[in-house]
Amino acid sequence: MPFDAGYDEDELPAEGEDAGRARRFGDFDCPDCSANNPWDDGFGDGDEVRCFYCGQEFRASVTDTGRLRLKVV
Repeated sequence: MPFDAGYDEDELPAEGEDAGRARRFGDFDCPDCSANNPWDDGFGDGDEVRCFYCGQEFRASVTDTGRLRLKVV
């Protein structure tokens, strides 16, 4: 197997809550109707998402600790 000189396993990309504001999500639970909405492309801070069940639109906000907040648009 060839050796990649640019690879450093100590510098793996952060995932989950360790990613902070850069965290991406694959689904969300609607705050209005509680339906789970899978999101194939992923979404993160500043993206707008729509509930597939009730139609409400939200703007995603990710905190510095990687927690998702949804605000009605």
